[in-house]
Amino acid sequence: MPAIARHLIVEGLVQGVGFRYAMAAEAATLGVAGWVRNRRDGSVEAMLEGDEEAVIALVAWARRGPRLARVDRIRVEIGESGWRGFEQRPTA
Repeated sequence: MPAIARHLIVEGLVQGVGFRYAMAAEAATLGVAGWVRNRRDGSVEAMLEGDEEAVIALVAWARRGPRLARVDRIRVEIGESGWRGFEQRPTA
C-alpha cells in the first residue's frame, strides 16, 4: 500500500471527551504516524500519515470518535508527510 497523509479538522463535542487520547491509541493500533491537538475554537486538529488503508481507517474512526464524542463535521485535506510516531500536542 502506498503511504498517504491527511489533515483533519473535527468539529462537534470533541473536547473533554478523550478524543485526543483515543485517537492516539487508535493510531498506534493502526500504525499511523502524526499528531493530534485541541484548537481554541473547540475543534480537534490532526495530521495523519501511513499506509493508505490505515489512514482511511483512522479517518473513518474520527468520523465517530470515542464513545462520549459527538462529531458534527469533519474536514479532510491532503496533509504533510515526514512524521514518526504519533503524539498529542498542546492546544493551538
